[in-house]
Amino acid sequence: MANEKLIVDPASTPSLAIYKLLIGSVVPRPIAFVSTVSTDGVYNLAPFSFFNVICAEPPTVCFSTGFRVPSKDTLANVQATAEFVVNIVSEEIAEQMNLCSGEYPHGVSEFEISGLTPVPSDLVKPPYVGESHINMECKLVQMVEVSTLPRGGTLVIGEVVRFHIDEAIVDNFRVDPDKLRAIGRMGGNWYSRTRDRFEMIRP
Repeated sequence: MANEKLIVDPASTPSLAIYKLLIGSVVPRPIAFVSTVSTDGVYNLAPFSFFNVICAEPPTVCFSTGFRVPSKDTLANVQATAEFVVNIVSEEIAEQMNLCSGEYPHGVSEFEISGLTPVPSDLVKPPYVGESHINMECKLVQMVEVSTLPRGGTLVIGEVVRFHIDEAIVDNFRVDPDKLRAIGRMGGNWYSRTRDRFEMIRP
């Protein structure tokens, strides 16, 4: 017999409660550690857990930024330059990634705060994170402003124009999850590791 269900109507429920339900239900969420650069040449680095892949031909990814006035540096930089880099977060840089999630004054570079290394990209102006095992240089495809309500957001879609992959973690284009050791975002302040896995063959 099925458990009794709590019925929630988003239209009549405070948005903070709906946010908690979403981030506690859609788990674990991969983390896009996004590096951008301003028109003044200031590097920015910020994590986003509303992130996923869209398709493989062309290789396309997306992430979402929360609505802010003024816009978060990441969104403003992508709007201005139409470029960004997605860096995958592994266990060994989790603490540095968390440092970059803080609120800092405009113009402050999270690369300096975290001590992570900005490495020049091949095809886009923003640098990639040297300590990340996988980096994806992206050109902006489209921005979709979904909502300007207090917990609204903008979807950023980018085409991957260059991959940088640590040769130690990949074999014949297959990434070894035991070597990547990616982490995921849960609800609240919780994160998950990707060590405990099981396999099922498709029918």
